[in-house]
Amino acid sequence: MKKKIVVLTGAGISAESGLKTFRDSDGLWEGHDVTEVATPQAWARDQALVLEFYNQRRKQALEVKPNPGHLALAELEEYFDVSIITQNIDALHEKAGSTNVLHLHGEISKVRSTIDPGLIYELDGWELKEGDKCEKGSQLRPHIVWFGEPVPMMEMAMHETVNADIFIVAGTSLVVYPAAGLLDFAKPEIPKFVVDPKIPDIATGNQFHLFEEPASTGLPKVKKLLIDDYL
Repeated sequence: MKKKIVVLTGAGISAESGLKTFRDSDGLWEGHDVTEVATPQAWARDQALVLEFYNQRRKQALEVKPNPGHLALAELEEYFDVSIITQNIDALHEKAGSTNVLHLHGEISKVRSTIDPGLIYELDGWELKEGDKCEKGSQLRPHIVWFGEPVPMMEMAMHETVNADIFIVAGTSLVVYPAAGLLDFAKPEIPKFVVDPKIPDIATGNQFHLFEEPASTGLPKVKKLLIDDYL
């Protein structure tokens, strides 16, 4: 039976493909404070601004391509049972070929009903407009977990992590909760690989293998090491 690898990825791996992250620029995301565009209060205050902001994010996400970090994770599926838990809302892991991806913070390519969270649709193209409604007649919103909202996929992510034989963290600072707390659910004794230009302080102990570099160069190295040492 294949060993189970669970991978937690964050904004860093997407940034290498050209997607900007708000945490790299003093809390501003394309010139907006996140509270203006990524909270329920923002949606209630200025629906048009929030829709336009995510339309631009969606348009950008459709134009970018996976980088070698995404591809390395997809290629690991040939040798291991790989589950990716991502904080990213783009589909770069899927574009690279990964088949088991859990999106903690939602998906930019999808929209959902504002009165029934279970009504989720794949958006055709990049633009969601005011007046675009679900089958129950309510305005559609981005299928994104905004700041201040619960993270519905967290329980599933914890279940995946508890069952990991190997845990990889790539492109995340491990400061955004609840995602950062997943590390606590990985068995203490299993090998853990951390790939980031700035290694989080929490990554200490003999079980940690540290790669102080971007995901695009670090993950291919991790892939080779895993194939050489853990098959």
